[in-house]
Amino acid sequence: MTTQTSRQRWELLLVPLVIIAFCAAAYWLTLSFDRMPPILKRGIQPADFPQLVCATIIILTLFMMWRDPVRIAEQSGSKTVGTMVLMVVFAGLTTIDLFLALAVFAAVLAFYWGERRVGFLVLVGLIVPVLVFFLFDRVFEIRFPRGLLTNLWYG
Repeated sequence: MTTQTSRQRWELLLVPLVIIAFCAAAYWLTLSFDRMPPILKRGIQPADFPQLVCATIIILTLFMMWRDPVRIAEQSGSKTVGTMVLMVVFAGLTTIDLFLALAVFAAVLAFYWGERRVGFLVLVGLIVPVLVFFLFDRVFEIRFPRGLLTNLWYG
């Protein structure tokens, strides 16, 4: 068994710690969400769902660190860098519309990773974002920020 240097141990902890820090910061931001009065509340409070997601990600990350720690096999390749660039494009497109950004990001990412079946790209790029929108809009009754496409739906 080889011994790890301090730098190697730090590199193995870097990804999980970044994930935990991001989720903790997002959770902290949700503490500033307005609470609905009980008489107006239908379903969950606005902060409940993002808090649940952040807490779940933190718990799963801690579990991963304990049971299956990250092992660096090779340096980041072009696919990793390209995916990060697509995330930046996604963030930029969200200023136009969240669901337009989600559709473009999902389809282009699937294509970039090697998917060439048009039907699957349509499924990932159009049908899944539409289903996600209607799930949150109709079932959870969560309104999304206004944008190019959401303005068409909300009027």
